[in-house]
Amino acid sequence: MTNAEENQHTICILVDNEPGVLARVVGLFSGRGYNINSLTVAEINLTDSLSRITVVTAGTPMIIEQIKAQLGRLVPVHRVIDLTLEAPHVERELALIKVVGKGNSRVEALRIADIFRARVVDSTNKSFVFEIVGNTGKVNAFVDLMQSLGLVDVSRTGVVAIARGTSAL
Repeated sequence: MTNAEENQHTICILVDNEPGVLARVVGLFSGRGYNINSLTVAEINLTDSLSRITVVTAGTPMIIEQIKAQLGRLVPVHRVIDLTLEAPHVERELALIKVVGKGNSRVEALRIADIFRARVVDSTNKSFVFEIVGNTGKVNAFVDLMQSLGLVDVSRTGVVAIARGTSAL
């Protein structure tokens, strides 16, 4: 199989919010040699003690089906949905990007941040910390442009996703 056959998928998993669940989900991926490109987890229902795990992974259609089937068999998993295939959805990622520079590079960093609608959340005489929210492509493009302007650090949340419309996970 070639990488050309692999596609990226965003998979949401509704699980019980209890110790060890994330380790079991991640263990399923690592134990079978599947890569996780992005991973986010948060409790979404306090009453029922449920959490949502959002995983971005890549694979052939057969591999993605195997991943979903194996996730569905884990005991604390209530539901698995491949948003890439099953539902129109919205994906976002947040990143904090630190850029150090002087003079024209500072001006250029601010100009590019304005174009990308990134916000300055911290500023010193020598550095900026920008906050950017958008799809992964937008975040990657912003980070790439900041490389030559003094990029020194990046912190990213990973992808969060939700189905469009009235249905819930």
